[in-house]
Amino acid sequence: MGKVAIITDSNSGITLKEGESLGVRVVPMPFYIDGKLYYEDIDLTQEQFYELLTSGADIKTSMPIIGELTAMWDELLKTWDELVYIPMSSGLSGSCQAAAMMARDYPYHGKVHVVDNQRISVTQRQSVIDAIELARNGRSGSDIKMILEENKFQSSIYIMLDTLYYLKKGGRITPAAAAIGTVLGLKPVLQIQGEKLDAFAKARNVKSAKRIMIEQMKKDFTGRFHSPQGSTMHLEIAYTKDLVTAEEFREQVVCNFPGMDIVMQPLSLSVSCHIGPGALALACSKQIGY
Repeated sequence: MGKVAIITDSNSGITLKEGESLGVRVVPMPFYIDGKLYYEDIDLTQEQFYELLTSGADIKTSMPIIGELTAMWDELLKTWDELVYIPMSSGLSGSCQAAAMMARDYPYHGKVHVVDNQRISVTQRQSVIDAIELARNGRSGSDIKMILEENKFQSSIYIMLDTLYYLKKGGRITPAAAAIGTVLGLKPVLQIQGEKLDAFAKARNVKSAKRIMIEQMKKDFTGRFHSPQGSTMHLEIAYTKDLVTAEEFREQVVCNFPGMDIVMQPLSLSVSCHIGPGALALACSKQIGY
């Protein structure tokens, strides 16, 4: 059976340096900031991004440039028999569909397998880890794509926002709703249960929002995933900018899910630009057999 290379994009939270250590190629996501093109983790760091975001810069997300992506495929296919590309969820970006269209044509058909498994950030990262292990165990590119897509809804993400400003700025809520929420001090909790970012709950404060996320995750473990003790689950925390608050939240999560390993990573910048700094996310994904 041929060798299989794994590719993802920086929405997974995997940096170029970490990708090298994992043996994974990472496509840096492009952003247009005040009309200038930047690439995540190349000439745009997390610190620079939040400095520009909070200073009012005009930030627009963009799909990977197709020519740059296919150039990477061409390079890798010189030494690898098959490629598995795991981009961000098709429900959050058109980059997955664009890559899938390219993969159907010569010379990529049957060699490049684009995975659409509705993942983003830490859950997307886990899909990459799963793909690495599946490849190590001799699975073909088509097998890996099939397994990841079969398990695409076996994950949950709950995200607490610190501010409604960026949702209002992006047109995702009305200015009036944002104003009311700000006056009342509400902390919205959003969810990603597959394709899109949706509303889940409104909390009165940060403490309440954290409690809502933890309690809902417990319900998901028991109800959706049939794993009350979390023995078949991966548990993850993501955050925007505020590492100190994320570490405090991690301690609370550890107390509620004793014995579980917890991965903690910065939230994808493609999501962060729509929700702003100070956000916290609690996520899980179900273990798959290798």
